[in-house]
Amino acid sequence: MIHAVLIFNTSGVARLTKFYTPLHQSSQTLVQKIFSLVCSRPAGLCNFLDAPELEAFLGPKDGGADERWRVVYRNYATLYFVFVVDGAESELGILDLIQVLVESLDRAFENVCELDLVFHFDEVHHILAEIIQGGLVLETNVEEIDTSVQQASRTRKESYASANPLSLGGSGLGPRGGNLKTPLGWLTGKLTGVGAR
Repeated sequence: MIHAVLIFNTSGVARLTKFYTPLHQSSQTLVQKIFSLVCSRPAGLCNFLDAPELEAFLGPKDGGADERWRVVYRNYATLYFVFVVDGAESELGILDLIQVLVESLDRAFENVCELDLVFHFDEVHHILAEIIQGGLVLETNVEEIDTSVQQASRTRKESYASANPLSLGGSGLGPRGGNLKTPLGWLTGKLTGVGAR
């Protein structure tokens, strides 16, 4: 099971934190501890490590000695993508899942950067929710994830335009607009002669 997904920069500032299990201590302390574990590793070492010291934050595992917390991470430019998993997850599978997450973010934001994670955090959480729910992997196909995210974006924009008759995207003549005309719709009507008396 996936217990946490963290994205932080090389300075240790968290840009996304998503926990799928309750924490016993402060999440900020957990992020700092994981950052200290990950950033201190040389680049030549593998991208996953056992982390028994995380038991103080996430609680002890019920299983035997081989049931330990594992940290699986990848470094892309100035961002660390970190997954905290238990022994039931494949480390290589989680590395592939990190790649799927990064590709999905890259498609959504066209060459994703740290500022996209800061200013569009709601879309980032939506993309993550398309991939993982409740600590379980739902979807790994980047095409399906991208299609779902684009559909949700279109729906959100249409909902906003229909709910706000004064938005620039609508004419005010929609199902909720009645006979109210927006300034843009009024100007367009005057220039084209449509709706003139």
